[in-house]
Amino acid sequence: MEIIDSIQLRQSSDISLLETMERRYRSIPMEAIIKQDVLRQGINFSKESLTTELDYKTKDYFIFSFDHMPLSEMKKGEDKKAPEEIKLRGGHFNLQSTVISTRNNENSPYIVRLKSNIPHLFLQETDLGSLEFPPIPSWYRHKTSSGKLPGEIAPVIEWGYLIYLTVFRNCQYFGKEEECAFCDINHNYRQQKNAGRPYTGVKDIEDILEVLSWINEEDSIAKVYTITGGSVLTTLKKKKEVDFYLEYPTAIEAKFPGKWMGKLVSQAFEKEDCLRFKDAGIKVYHPNYEVWDKNLFEKICPGKSSWIGRETWIRRIVDSAEVFGPSYVIPNFVGGVELSEPYGFKTVKEAVKSTSEGLEFFMSKGIMPRFTAWCPEPYTTLGTQAGPPLDYFCELLTSWKEIFEKYNLPVPPGYGEAGVGKAVFSVSAFMDVIGYKERA
Repeated sequence: MEIIDSIQLRQSSDISLLETMERRYRSIPMEAIIKQDVLRQGINFSKESLTTELDYKTKDYFIFSFDHMPLSEMKKGEDKKAPEEIKLRGGHFNLQSTVISTRNNENSPYIVRLKSNIPHLFLQETDLGSLEFPPIPSWYRHKTSSGKLPGEIAPVIEWGYLIYLTVFRNCQYFGKEEECAFCDINHNYRQQKNAGRPYTGVKDIEDILEVLSWINEEDSIAKVYTITGGSVLTTLKKKKEVDFYLEYPTAIEAKFPGKWMGKLVSQAFEKEDCLRFKDAGIKVYHPNYEVWDKNLFEKICPGKSSWIGRETWIRRIVDSAEVFGPSYVIPNFVGGVELSEPYGFKTVKEAVKSTSEGLEFFMSKGIMPRFTAWCPEPYTTLGTQAGPPLDYFCELLTSWKEIFEKYNLPVPPGYGEAGVGKAVFSVSAFMDVIGYKERA
C-alpha cells in the first residue's frame, strides 16, 4: 500500500480527497474515514442549524474543550447550542449511522445546514447525510440539593452510554514546563469560569450520588461510568492522589453495587494501588501514555516524564494487567500528536511506524491500547496548528486493526457495541473498524 510520505500542512478536505481515501484504504469502512476527517477538521454549524426548534443535548464540556476555537470567538453561540455529538447517516456515501464528537471550528469545510428543516452535514456543497443530535436524558430536568445541574456533575456522552465523572477539573501538572502540550484541562476550566458557566472544580461525592440515583431510577441507556480528572502531585482536599480518587468508586459501588461498569482514567499507578481500585469496584483501567516515542514523551508530556518517567509508566501499565486482566487495561494515546510541530516526526510513515511499535508492544501482551484523535485546541502549548493529514488517521486505523486482529483480541470492554453502524465511541473510529471485512 502506498503511503504519502510527507505531511501536507493544512490539508483541505473535499469529496475528491474522501473518494481517494475510499479507494486506497479498503480494509477500513468509509464511515471511519469520514469520522476521522470530521474530528480532524471540526464542524462549522450554520446559524440556522443552531436555532432549530429541535430538542437535544448540548455540549457539557465534560473535561476538555475539544474545540478548535476559543469560547469567546463563538459568535453563533456554539458553546451553548452545539450538540455534544452528531449521528450521521446516508448521503453521498450511503453511510450507516456514525456517531462523531462535536469540535467547533468556524473554518471547517464540514458545515451543518438545515435541509427541509432537518440538519445535514455538508462537505462544501456535497450532502454527506442527515444528522441526529443526542436526546436529552429525562433526568437532566432535576437539580441537586446543592442547586447544581446534572450535566455539570454527571454528564453522559457516547449517545448516553457513558456517565463521565471528571471529579477534578484541573491538573497539578501546571504551566508549560509540566502540562502535557496537547491538553487544555486547566485552560478549559478558566474559559468556562470566565464565560460565567457553572463549572465545579472538585465535585462533591454527595452531588454525584444524587445524580446517579436519578440515573438508576430513570435511565436504561447508561452502562458505564468513568472516574477521571487532573493529576494530583501533592494533595487535594488533604488527600494523596490515590486516596482522593479512591473515594469516588468506593462510594458509588457501596450505594449502587454493580449497577454500572466502573472505569478509571488516571496516571499509571503501582500494582498495590491498582489493587485498591480493583477492590473498590473499578473494572477497566486507563493509564494513558499519550505518545510512544521516548523523545516525544519527554517533550510533549514533560510533567509525566519528570515526575514518573516513561519507563516507569510503561512498566506500571504492564503490571496493572496482572490486577485487572490484560484486556481491561486500555491505555490511550493521542493520535496525531506525534506529527505536531516543532518536535514531531516529519512524515506520516515515521509517525505511524513509531506508534505501531507501541501498539505491538501492548497488544502482544493482551493489553488493549486505543486512541483519541488529537484536537489542536487554542490555549495549549501546541496551539491550533494544522494537525496531521487524513492519510495519517487512515494509516493509523489500518495498523491498529491489523495488530488487533493479529493477536485475536476481544472487543474492548466498556465501550458498547463495536462495528460499523453500532459504535458510540465518538472521539476516534477505532471501535468502528472492529469486525469490518475488506471492501471488494
